[in-house]
Amino acid sequence: MGPLDALWHLLNLFGPAVGLGLIAAALAKLVWRRELAAVGWAALALWAAAAAALVTVAGLVLLGRDGKMATYGAMVLGAALALWWRGFVRR
Repeated sequence: MGPLDALWHLLNLFGPAVGLGLIAAALAKLVWRRELAAVGWAALALWAAAAAALVTVAGLVLLGRDGKMATYGAMVLGAALALWWRGFVRR
């Protein structure tokens, strides 16, 4: 495997986590507009994407491969927990 192939593997591994973080932050800002007015969208997206990426790595280690539905479900829970923590608890 060459360096370009390794880069594509890493991008495809963390792509769903980054996409989930971006979409979840946008939806949270839309639904809780007043409550999250003081929190920036980029900060929410970064926290949610980082939590989802950590869950992705944990799912890869625990389950032996990526792309399992259990990992995707845990990614959603991890991103939601990170959004709650950054948006409502840590102000």
